[in-house]
Amino acid sequence: MSVLCVRGREADKASTASCAEEHIHEVDTETMERVEATRMENTTSSGFLLERKTHVKISRKEILLTRMKKSCSFTPKKLKNFVMDFFPVLRWLPKYQCKEYIWGDVMSGLVIGIILVPQAIAYSLLAGLKPIYSLYTSFFANIIYFLMGTSRHVSVGIFSLICLMVGQVVDRELLLAGFDLNDDVSSASGDGSLQNDSQFNTTTFNFTIPGMNTECGKECYAIGIATALTFVAGVYQVLMGIFRLGFVSMYLSESVLDGFATGASLTILTAQVKYLIGIKIPRSQGHGMLVITWINIFRNISQANLCDVITSAICIVVLVTAKELGDRYKHKLKFPLPTELVVIVVATLVSHYGNLNEVYASSVSGAIPTGFISPKVPSFNLMLRVAVDALPLAIVSFVFTVSLSEMCAKKYAYTTRANQEMFAVGFCNIIPSFFHSFATSAALAKTLVKTSTGCQTQVSGVISALVVLLVLLFLAPLFYSLQKSVLACIIIVSLRGALRKFRDVPARYHVNKVDTLVWVITVSASALISTEIGLLVGIVFSMLCIIVRTQRPRAVLLGQIQNTSFYEDDYEYENLSSVPKVKIFRFEAPVYYANSNYFLKSLHRLTNLDPNLEAARRKKYNKEKQHPKKGDHTTANGLGIRETTLQLVPKQIDFQALVLDCSSISFLDTTGVNTLKEVLKGYKDFNISVLLACCNPSVIDSLKRGGYFGKDFGSMKEMLFYSIHNAVQFAKDQKLSEDCSV
Repeated sequence: MSVLCVRGREADKASTASCAEEHIHEVDTETMERVEATRMENTTSSGFLLERKTHVKISRKEILLTRMKKSCSFTPKKLKNFVMDFFPVLRWLPKYQCKEYIWGDVMSGLVIGIILVPQAIAYSLLAGLKPIYSLYTSFFANIIYFLMGTSRHVSVGIFSLICLMVGQVVDRELLLAGFDLNDDVSSASGDGSLQNDSQFNTTTFNFTIPGMNTECGKECYAIGIATALTFVAGVYQVLMGIFRLGFVSMYLSESVLDGFATGASLTILTAQVKYLIGIKIPRSQGHGMLVITWINIFRNISQANLCDVITSAICIVVLVTAKELGDRYKHKLKFPLPTELVVIVVATLVSHYGNLNEVYASSVSGAIPTGFISPKVPSFNLMLRVAVDALPLAIVSFVFTVSLSEMCAKKYAYTTRANQEMFAVGFCNIIPSFFHSFATSAALAKTLVKTSTGCQTQVSGVISALVVLLVLLFLAPLFYSLQKSVLACIIIVSLRGALRKFRDVPARYHVNKVDTLVWVITVSASALISTEIGLLVGIVFSMLCIIVRTQRPRAVLLGQIQNTSFYEDDYEYENLSSVPKVKIFRFEAPVYYANSNYFLKSLHRLTNLDPNLEAARRKKYNKEKQHPKKGDHTTANGLGIRETTLQLVPKQIDFQALVLDCSSISFLDTTGVNTLKEVLKGYKDFNISVLLACCNPSVIDSLKRGGYFGKDFGSMKEMLFYSIHNAVQFAKDQKLSEDCSV
């Protein structure tokens, strides 16, 4: 049992009184007043002991066995709870208040569905896949999240950042397989149905996938890569849920996520410029894609398609104007304007009746088939190729989904389960991968729209899925003449929020310079190197900043706030009183192997005393004093022996007690304990008491295990104090007793 001494002035009253009576004629008036003050205080204040609780230690083996036994036990009630936890819809759907919720859910679902269709078609450019696959992804993701999700407001489906990450992997693997990324295969004309589209799965190129006995063309191979990547990412997310590895998201700080999204937005913007102006340039792959793409754009700017340029300018003006007006008058609008859908409908009609593809060679979307393709198991060989790429995809998808679900839960006062969200987004990737879909995530823009249009439950996701299903079954062929420049405009305008982060840099810098630096580094790495490397660089740099902060933290001396028992930083505050003969030192970080030397240097600098250096100086001074050299010799530094001896004169130490404020020291490792032992020994050699104040229990335990208090812990009550003021009072009493005994 360890004891923490909480005490005021504990000078022995009997000894002090006796001492005062015997030597009253030798002490002056001031000393008498101090003795009387001590006597009066001791009559009203007494020390007490704060005892540590004795905790019963249970072996980890027993805990593990108990948990395994509990988890492996099988009862009908437990099975029911497991099923209802795994499918939360079984809990909330029977309690659904139809009259209160249905109108908001239907309106929200319709609006999201209307927005989702043009975005799904547009984001297919980012993923390097046909628009039909984006529609499949949006449909299946909404249905599965309806069954498994715990957030009422999150919109899961196509997300630009995830599409970009998928597209980069698809493009890389197509190049490695020998396909031409810039090969525009003319779509077969016809009714657009899957049954009549003979070139949908096999195009100009034929390629045999290892481990498969079928010939596969470019589009078939591209979706094969995407589904394999999606399946592996989903498996990672489910495994993270099983092993409860949600803590991984803690390493993605807000600065890293914002920087990653902004850097990826620059990459997305760069990838869409060629569609805006209608030029054909090779897709850049690997590191430095942004710079290489812009170089190719400026080299081929003279080949810009005037029709696409005019179309892009008109669409961007309309979209941005509508967005700004919507933001300004959103409190008056019951639901956001479906601007994207209006632009797509008008642009498709103009392109179709104006024959823009035939007359002006404007690039169009082509045939979008209707119906569903037969399910297909993702290729295991392709899974092995993309296993590494799936890890950052899984983490980013999970982090954005959980962050948005928690944000909505706090805003609308309900709870979500992060572990179940991981399962939900994992199965939103695993199951759709069998139906020619690719990776999904929660999307911020659509989630905000969902909350602003009266969404109440996940039923709105089913309504959105029905809107997408309507397009899949009947309306998809109508988008044949839609220009790719229009889709690029929709993508670029949707990046407004991320690109506006650049305007917040001055305010961000004013709040926290280190976080701003993390943001800038993450943006730069994500844009100039690659998105995956940018995310890794951001995480590593953020952690390095934390390490550097603990390596060189603030170290200050404290002064007393007048007429109080509180102490503060003497460098930051005015009118603080210094405590005579006592130095109070605060180190604002844990003491461990990386900053132990800095701890010692800061302590020696602020107290103006390095015990080791001072001991060496005194030893050399005594040696010089006992054995002076004859003659006037000159030392190597040009000083005479007399001058050198003067330099070795011992310092006048102006304090007799050192109080270490341990309130900011969260833990000590072995090096930290040895450092404090070195401080204790070094200052003790100069008759300076070292007192520890405000230590937490883990620090006390580390000191006990390290032998700081000796073997029997008998000195703990004279070395550990509950507050700084207790330690200062004890030091004063100790000094008073010594003066009296002298």
